[in-house]
Amino acid sequence: MQADDLPDASMFDTVILLTGPAEHPTLSALLWQHNARLNIHIVTTLAELEAIKPSALRRARLVAFVTPIVVSKRILERLGFGAYNFHPGPPHYPGWLPAYLAVYERARTFGATAHVMTERVDAGAIVDVELFDIAPTVTPSALEQHAFAEAARLFWRLAPMLARRSDPLPELPIRWSGRKSTRRLYAELCEIPPDIAGDDLQRRIAAFGGGHPDMCPTLTLHGHAFRFSGKPAAVEESGLVPEPEPARVADTAFSAP
Repeated sequence: MQADDLPDASMFDTVILLTGPAEHPTLSALLWQHNARLNIHIVTTLAELEAIKPSALRRARLVAFVTPIVVSKRILERLGFGAYNFHPGPPHYPGWLPAYLAVYERARTFGATAHVMTERVDAGAIVDVELFDIAPTVTPSALEQHAFAEAARLFWRLAPMLARRSDPLPELPIRWSGRKSTRRLYAELCEIPPDIAGDDLQRRIAAFGGGHPDMCPTLTLHGHAFRFSGKPAAVEESGLVPEPEPARVADTAFSAP
């Protein structure tokens, strides 16, 4: 951006709120509570975001809340007042659906992160964090719910600045770390090697065997794929999957599609 193109603080009058349909009424109301004159442009899809005119982007700040949509560099550069994302994971768990990797790795802490959006996903400067301890038997679904609640707490705390402040939010001296979760990583972890150790199998089933449509532990033997179809009834209550007997793994925990 050239010096002549730098936005005038007096131009800030719009927040583009990128989130799901269920979240935008509450989040919009919270922003309006702190700035009744604020224009809030709701977008839920990438197509809606891409359709916004450059002149509108120049007057706006983008706020993304728990969304899988990746915002392009082109849009980020055209925003006059920056972009912030509320990530349902802590700084040490960047990436897509981080709760699943945290369960697989038996993390002891988790949380939510508010950060500047950059071209690289979950790499921008961090402006706020909430952390909490994890129970050993937590499921990805329960962890996601808790992280969502903490992300909402962050939004509540930062809403006054997001709605009224034209200059950038203060940054924290915290850096992203850890392995970034991706669809490719999860696909690799869902491919179960025949000689897998019992503890590793237990961790993969606990993390990826809950029925997510994009994740299913799969064991391939002699050209036949056996997919995990559910936890044995005896361990439903504890949430832990015991190590299966090697000769019976396809019979007890996996079924052919």
